[in-house]
Amino acid sequence: MRSGTSEPSRIALDDLGGVDGVRHRFVPTGDVTLHVAEAGAGPAMLLLHGWPQHWWCWRRMIPSLACEHRVIVPDLRGFGWSDAPPGDYAKSTLARDILALLDAVGVEQASIIGHDWGGYLAFLLALERPERVQRMLALDITPPWRGRLGARQLALPLLAGYQVALATPVLGTRLLTSGPGAVRTIIRAGSARRSPWTDRELDNYAEVLREPARAAASSACYRTFLTREAPALALAGDRSGELRVPAMLVLGARSAIRMALDPKPSHNVQVQTIADVGHFLPEEAPDEVLALAASWFDH
Repeated sequence: MRSGTSEPSRIALDDLGGVDGVRHRFVPTGDVTLHVAEAGAGPAMLLLHGWPQHWWCWRRMIPSLACEHRVIVPDLRGFGWSDAPPGDYAKSTLARDILALLDAVGVEQASIIGHDWGGYLAFLLALERPERVQRMLALDITPPWRGRLGARQLALPLLAGYQVALATPVLGTRLLTSGPGAVRTIIRAGSARRSPWTDRELDNYAEVLREPARAAASSACYRTFLTREAPALALAGDRSGELRVPAMLVLGARSAIRMALDPKPSHNVQVQTIADVGHFLPEEAPDEVLALAASWFDH
């Protein structure tokens, strides 16, 4: 185990419990070192998590995917057991980290499954570096371009409420460092009742984010998005026509993103919906996601 000021002190990797076939290492990628879980062999498949999670959110999918792929599952900068330096946590920075990771582990091109911010990064990589992405599957996230406007957008304040709180200086970090309540509440609120969570499962995420540097990273991630990146997206307009990588977007039928934004198919993006689930698809509906992935990546 690495040591240093940016390593979480409240929970260790060993505390999570093992996932069959997974091995762990720490990979230098320029100005940060990323924790990476790996399993299997074969064509490279990259799994990218979102907030407020880390590599462990893929635990129910890794063993199956590793039967035919070299599965590479990093913790993003500021999350899990990766470094959490000060910074604005622009999504372009997180995307560059992933490209540097692929270089470091000797992968020229990978398929990507990304959830939440991880799905957003998959879209960014597919737009900016399409030669590095074979195919991509994004789970319950809006693409990085402006969609059609409609009556559903009136619900956006409800969707953005927790993001504003997290992005607010001092308040955002205090919400995360003061206890597990905020993360427990946000994950449960974003999930359908079909897959209840235990406090232990939720605290595997909450306790890591109580480390001050990681709480600050989460706050910066949302603050940068709301104050800089989202306005830039609105001005840039629809970029879906630029996408050259085959992409599928999968939404939870009961997720806030689908209810408020309801992303539609566009150009090279197919859209699928999984019934009776919310936002956290890798854990709420792993079998359904695996079935879609098997069909999508087998093209």
